[in-house]
Order: sequence, then structure tokens, then C-alpha cells
Amino acid sequence: MKKSIKIILFIFLLFSLWYLFVKPSDYIINFESKSLPGTINQSIKLWGKGLKSTTVLKQEDPNNILQTFAFSDSVHDYHWSIIPIHDSLSKVSVRVKDNNLKNSIINRLKVPFVKTDFVKRSEKTVYNFMTVLKDHVDNFKVNIVGYEETPNKMLAYVNLSSEQYLKGQGMMDNNNFIADMLFKNKIELDGPPMLEVLHWNQEKDSITYNFGFPIKQMDTLPNLGEIKYKKLAKQKALKAIFNGNYISSDRAWYALMNYAKKNNIILKENPLEVFQNNPHMGGDSSKWVAEIYMPIDTSSTTGPF
Repeated sequence: MKKSIKIILFIFLLFSLWYLFVKPSDYIINFESKSLPGTINQSIKLWGKGLKSTTVLKQEDPNNILQTFAFSDSVHDYHWSIIPIHDSLSKVSVRVKDNNLKNSIINRLKVPFVKTDFVKRSEKTVYNFMTVLKDHVDNFKVNIVGYEETPNKMLAYVNLSSEQYLKGQGMMDNNNFIADMLFKNKIELDGPPMLEVLHWNQEKDSITYNFGFPIKQMDTLPNLGEIKYKKLAKQKALKAIFNGNYISSDRAWYALMNYAKKNNIILKENPLEVFQNNPHMGGDSSKWVAEIYMPIDTSSTTGPF
């Protein structure tokens, strides 16, 4: 009997030591979102940029993000883990921890029994993000079309580099400039504006891309300075239709990559976007249409191409 009590006490001691000093969080909040991990990843980062209390954001991998909040009286770490469930649902687990060891131990002792200020603040912060995420997800739609070829066009473009979330701003800043230069030089357009991603660094959320307009073929093309020309050859690709504000059209990239992964298709991570609406004209952005292509690596993938 005494031996059994000693074993129980020993197990309890080990658990207590783990709970107070080793467990990676003081409090865990779980929720689900009708979106893909890539959308949640980008939403966390963009939301964090707008918060004065966010000081550090580190991505361990696309599905694990560490965010540090500096409040007036304490510093808290939020570890976001994104777990895909299926094509339209992901689970998010947020592990929250106070950076101060004394505060962290107090939190762990109180959390099972009392709804502390720490718990209330954590829930309020995560709920704030959940509201922002839901509003974002409700305002765009992605439909996978399937296999298709990319457009065969001559493109007049400018080369740009930026953080991924600033892609839309780069387009807005250069749309009228390119269109006016082409008009002044009597170069005829051959369709709506297009964007070609040359390099996508998912770790740093940065992209290098060409943005411009397809133009009609001409015998000679004038020198327009920073506006260059290139031939976009046809490529086998997966295609999606994006409806929503073009700032978020990259959400379709993640949908195409998810589809490809499920169907054992190897993609080149160089999306091509064709924008059918002019944001300068305003209107309901949920009805804007963009055709999104992700080229297929045909050397590594077999399929009905």
C-alpha cells in the first residue's frame, strides 16, 4: 500500500514539475476556420502588422508562427499552429505563455480554477483575430477550374519586388503609368492587365514579379525606359477563378497548391494572374474576377496535359 502511494506521489510530482516548468504554454485556445492554412498564415501576419502591441513575428514553418505581444504590464508569446482538416476547414491551436517565469507559474496555478486577466486578455486577442479572419474569408471565393494552358501573349511590363501582401499596392501604383505610356506611344492593348510571379519566397513572404498589359504584336516596339517587353509562351497549368479584392488574389495560389498536393501534381511556384476588372472603377469587389494559373512541372508530373 505504501509503495503504491509513493508511486502515485512520484507521478504527481513529475506531472507538477512538467506542468509548471516544462509545458510550452500557460493557456491554449482552439478554433476552426473555413479556410486553407495559407490564408490563415497570411491573415495572422497582416493582422499583426496593424497591432501596436506586436513586437516580434517569427515563422517556424508555414503552419507554425510565433508572435510576441508587448502589453503595458507583461510580454506574451502566442504560438499559432495551423492544422489542415480538409479542403475548406483548418484547425488553429494558439498556445499562450507569459515571458516572465513567475507570472507564468502563477498563470498555470490559477488557469484551471479561475478566469484570470491573463485568460481574458488571451481570449480577447484571439477572438479579435478570429473576427478579422472570418470577415476576410467571407469576402473572397476561389473555384478550381482544373487543367488549362496559360495565355500566349506579348507583355509590356514593369519589374517589381515587394512583400507578398503589398502586391496589390504595386499594381495600383503602376497600372495607370503603364496604360498611359502605351496609349501615348500608340501601342494597342490585347487584353486586361496581367501579373507574372518570377520568384516567391514563402519563408520571407516576398515576391518578385512582372506587372503589365498584354499588347498586340508590332514590327518594332519603342523604348519606354523601365517598361520592358517579353513573350509569354503557353504553359500547361492548373487554373482557378478568384472572386474578391485583388489584394488577396494570392489566396488562390494556396488553393491551387493544395489541389496539386492532393492530386500528386508538381507545380512551378510561379503564378500568373489575369485581372478582368478595373479596381479604379470601384464597385463590389466580391464580384471582381481574376484568372489564376499555376504552371505544371510537366517533367515531373504525368497527367492529361
